[in-house]
Parts: sequence; C-alpha cells; structure tokens
Amino acid sequence: MKQELTPTHTLQLIDKILAQHCVKLLSLNPKKKIITSFTELGNLITEQNIDIKIITTLQETLECIVCTQLQNFPENIFWDFDFLVSSMLRQALVAEEGAVDFLKIFGEKMFYLMEMFGINTAIRFRYVHDFMYGFDWARWVQKDPKNRAKIEPFSLVFFDYLLNKGKELIQRISHGQITCYKLCDTGYRNPFSFSREPEDEYRLLTYLAQKELIPVAVWNWNASPVWNKPFQEMRQQIALELDIQPQKH
Repeated sequence: MKQELTPTHTLQLIDKILAQHCVKLLSLNPKKKIITSFTELGNLITEQNIDIKIITTLQETLECIVCTQLQNFPENIFWDFDFLVSSMLRQALVAEEGAVDFLKIFGEKMFYLMEMFGINTAIRFRYVHDFMYGFDWARWVQKDPKNRAKIEPFSLVFFDYLLNKGKELIQRISHGQITCYKLCDTGYRNPFSFSREPEDEYRLLTYLAQKELIPVAVWNWNASPVWNKPFQEMRQQIALELDIQPQKH
C-alpha cells in the first residue's frame, strides 16, 4: 500500500528541529504568546488540493529557511511564519507548472539573505524582525508607492532589492564608509538610535503589535500587509515613550 506524506507529517520535522535547538517560539500576535506550530501550518495546507511534489518542495524550502535562520540569527526573539508560508504557497500556485522551480528559487534567495545579514558576515544584524515583520518592505514601498505598492513583502523582486542592498552595505563597511549601522558594544549592528537589547526589543515590538503598528502581521495566515503608515517615526517615538535607553556603542 502506498503511504502518502501529508504536509502535517513533513512540517512536523521543522517543529522537531526548533525543539532540538530549545528555541523559545514567541509570537508577536497580541492574542497569544507562542507561534503557530509548523504542524498546524501543515493542516492549513491540507485544506487545499495541492500536488504532493509542491508540498514536499515547500517543506524542504521551509526547513532550509528555518535552519539558516537558526544559524545566522541565534538570538532572534519572534518566530511567526504563518503569512510567509501562505505567501510562498500562493505565489507558487500562481506559477502553475513553475511552482516547484519558484519554491526552489524562493528558498535560495532566503538562504542568501539570512547568510548575508546575519552574525557570520560584517553586517551582523541580531534579529530578522525588520525583514519578517515588513518594516524593511514598508520603507522600500514608501520610496516609490506608485510602482511598489502591489509588490508583496515576500516577493522575489523585494528579495533581489535586499540582496543588492546587502552587497552594497558589506562593501561600504569594508571601506569604512558607514556612518549609521555602527557596531554596538554587544558586537551587533543597530541602525536605530535606541537600544535593541532583547528586553527592549521585546517591549517595543509587543507594544507596536498591540497598537497595530506592525506592517506585516506574519502571525496571520491571511494578513493584509500595510505600507502607508509612518512605521519608522512611530517606532522611534514609542521607544522614547517607553523610556528605552539610547544604544551604546
């Protein structure tokens, strides 16, 4: 008898990987503390009639993304993946016959992004929050809303922009041309004036989530990304209101 591999079974492997690394799987969802498990995300996928090859590739791609994130951002705090998974799946299905190829390219670009911006290069960012929760994307759209407003936060187009930005940033760092993004006394780079130590990052982002000031509610499978709010300004302002101290260099 042929045994079918369901998304629930395949995505369970990712839950096991996270458990092995003893990650505290915090969510930014104001209504709950812990993320949606990958097993639960697998259940959402099974509600749709999807080819097993697409499901297997999706699982392999997600496993690669999660493992790369663990290696390059070991101190990351918030781990929501719901909307990223639904976005991957939706874009893959739009690609029709090219679904598997799309997922492979998606995974490769995510791998390079994590490698480029994480602790193992000169950039040395501590968290993936600005990428995963859409702050980088919203800032990018605001620079050219006419042409970018309909581009998804987890689109290959936006990934390519970030990859180019990362290359430029590494080049500027190597030539000593950095005025912001200075290394903090903790050894990480912080482009903001306020502290992003774990307790400060947690306090600020959970407050922003409660006030609906997170561009992409990644904890929501059906999230509607928002770019047209002054996210950066509000983030700075609320950091002051919460009395989060200036970053030490």
